[in-house]
Amino acid sequence: MWSFFARDPVKDFNYEILPETQETSGIWTLHRGKRKIGGEPVSVFVYEVSTGTEEQAQLAKAAFKRMKTLRHPNILAYVDGLETEKSLYLVTEQVTSLAAHLKAQSDRGGSGELEISWGLHQIVKAVSFLVNDCHLLHNNLGIWSVFVDRAGEWKLGGLDHMTPENEDASTSLPSAKAVHPDMDKYDPPESPNGGEKWAGDVWRLGCLIWEVFNGPLPRTTSLRSLGKIPKALVPHYCELVGANARARPNPARFLQNCRARGGFLSNNFVESNLFLEEIQIKDPAEKHQFFQDLSENLDSFPEDFCKHKVLPQLLTAFEFGNAGAVVLTPLFKVGKFLSAEEYQQKIIPVIVKMFSSTDRAMRIRLLQQMEQFIQYLNDAAVNSQIFPHVVHGFTDTNPAIREQTVKSMLLLAPKLNESNVNQELMRHFARLQARDEQGPIRCNTTVCLGKIAPYLNAGTRQRVLISAFSRATKDPFPASRAAGVLGFAATHNYYNVTESAARVLPTLCTLTVDPDKNVRDQVRKKDVMSSAQPAGAAASWAGWAVTGVSSLTSKLIRTGPGAEVGGPADNTPVAAGTASPRTGNPVTDGVTVGKELTGLSKAELAKKKREERRKELEAKRAERKAAKGPLKLGTRKLD
Repeated sequence: MWSFFARDPVKDFNYEILPETQETSGIWTLHRGKRKIGGEPVSVFVYEVSTGTEEQAQLAKAAFKRMKTLRHPNILAYVDGLETEKSLYLVTEQVTSLAAHLKAQSDRGGSGELEISWGLHQIVKAVSFLVNDCHLLHNNLGIWSVFVDRAGEWKLGGLDHMTPENEDASTSLPSAKAVHPDMDKYDPPESPNGGEKWAGDVWRLGCLIWEVFNGPLPRTTSLRSLGKIPKALVPHYCELVGANARARPNPARFLQNCRARGGFLSNNFVESNLFLEEIQIKDPAEKHQFFQDLSENLDSFPEDFCKHKVLPQLLTAFEFGNAGAVVLTPLFKVGKFLSAEEYQQKIIPVIVKMFSSTDRAMRIRLLQQMEQFIQYLNDAAVNSQIFPHVVHGFTDTNPAIREQTVKSMLLLAPKLNESNVNQELMRHFARLQARDEQGPIRCNTTVCLGKIAPYLNAGTRQRVLISAFSRATKDPFPASRAAGVLGFAATHNYYNVTESAARVLPTLCTLTVDPDKNVRDQVRKKDVMSSAQPAGAAASWAGWAVTGVSSLTSKLIRTGPGAEVGGPADNTPVAAGTASPRTGNPVTDGVTVGKELTGLSKAELAKKKREERRKELEAKRAERKAAKGPLKLGTRKLD
């Protein structure tokens, strides 16, 4: 029983303090912490009674009480607390001090004016809430009493000296300078009861603005030097630190003045934040317009804001607000700021759910932007949850959806299992290529088939490729015929000599007199880049890497049983001991040796070879020149 009363309440506390995370914050020390069950990150303010004075203990207990009872979006949120004889523990949402945040931002290039404008808006709004709604005076406003959460939102804390506006001076708490003598430079010049009730807090708000832009305030007179304060804010700042206490504006009026057209707080970032705060009561049309405009503005918004404030609102809008396809573009933009693990946790479940939507706009946006998230999808999810919904696009009555569905197969094919890629997908491709009324869709189906050929098994390639490309060469749409030619060239490595000679070349030969010039040019093309591009690459949809018809004929020349098909362009070495198809001379180690070359020195031999090569090239040029005339005439007639 005595052990029960002797238990240390700190050990039973639901939160633990992480080591080496101490930071001074007034009379408190700020620590990073986490919940023991669940591990949610928090901040823990600790006050040690033994190390402080009686006045400081009084302030700490007053702040502890205020934090429990005050609730406002712009005031530091109380989570839990513990009071013992030795210490006070105040648990809040995870934050860092504004001074530390500004220093970190400075090391990364400095905080932008957009971020500061929204931060100041939040602090002024919090002060206005205390003064006008709660009739309280903060009395401790400064850079030390402002904290920043993960999203970059500024929160007002430091409630140690807060008092009711009409409290008797004899019962009031000690002033800030009574506890910290160096704080007197932040006190307004007038007497405590001079001016309006908010005069002192508004003066300290001016000091806060000065320190945000210029660093620590060395002395009160430094307030006269504007330093780096933006021009749009200067006139309103001067009102805050004016000598006439009665002329200092109410925080609500200051906020209104700065929000006027051209004011420092009048920008897209502040407007977007205000809309997000009230998004639950906005009309669907307003939400739709907001999400459309948001995509253009996200590039200029801070990264932390996008990750921790915009992203949750986008996910909520899709999940519960029926926002539809309009959230996709900003969602994928924000997704670029996430790590792979965060993307898997937050965005992938939403994307998988989106694919089951019957909204056509949603489906086509997903297909168009698949390249941005395909790398985060695992194979199991693609085959079981995404592909069964995507294939409905092959039979959609909207041609745009059918076309985007075909193009998406470039990205999905590497992740599809044997059954889906070799059976289900080939069945849809065969139907599109043979019966779709849109020529461009038939063409793109042929192109896509050539690009995903490496992901088909050998049996499917043998059964499908030649038949599909041959069918394409008979298509009335010229681009489809050209795609068939390019498909043959891109997949020529999958055909044996018999197939090339008996099925491929006869098909291509008929296209040498095709009515369309582009088709004829593709058939006759010889010098084109080799097909080294991965079939799954989606960088360029029509960027076929081909070798032309020469890739097929050279296969026959290299591997044919006889060399009689070799032509002038055949430079392939022939096995030693056989006859050269050109001259009938014997071949030794792949080099033709004529009778007239025996008995010559190496230099004479090399010279003789060069002379023969030059004569051979001249003969070829003459042959080609003689052959060009009829071809040109024939081309003009066909064109």
